[in-house]
Amino acid sequence: MPSQGDLTERHSPGSWVVERLARRRREVVLRHVRGRLLDVGCGDNSLVRAYGNGIGVDVVQWGDVDLVVEDTAHLPFEDRSFDTVSFLACLNHIPNRGEVLDEARRLLKTDGRLIATMIPPGLSSFWHRLVQRWDTDQHVRHLHADEVWGFTNRQMCDLLARHGFEVILHERFVFRLNNLFLGVPRGHD
Repeated sequence: MPSQGDLTERHSPGSWVVERLARRRREVVLRHVRGRLLDVGCGDNSLVRAYGNGIGVDVVQWGDVDLVVEDTAHLPFEDRSFDTVSFLACLNHIPNRGEVLDEARRLLKTDGRLIATMIPPGLSSFWHRLVQRWDTDQHVRHLHADEVWGFTNRQMCDLLARHGFEVILHERFVFRLNNLFLGVPRGHD
């Protein structure tokens, strides 16, 4: 049975805000998911579970991850085997993000789509300090040398373009502080 401290922590205002924002992010992303989904950096894998057709992959077992790998730049799937590849609030935490985006491009079908969400670095730094007490991720690990707090919209568009994606939609959500980027692969090899 959980202690009173456990119940207070789980139902504190901070944890409620973290859960609410994650739920809202999932709702916004789900509107754009098509076909078979690969969620990279899936965390608790709630996007795949909500969608019902896909695989969640991460480098940490958060409890319900379908596939835990050492490096998401090397995934054991056939070329063009997914209709959607998503990165929810995680590209900034992936040190070799360029290689991982190249892998996502390899895995996407010709008419596939990439979905990424991101907040700007200043807001991310403030947000992570604010919710640190309730953010499980921050208790497991700390910011790696090649991680960054976030990306500006221009940085995200440039990053995706450098790795073969054309951004066809940029949508702001949650008080216009979060950003969704929908990209499509430019000319598969």
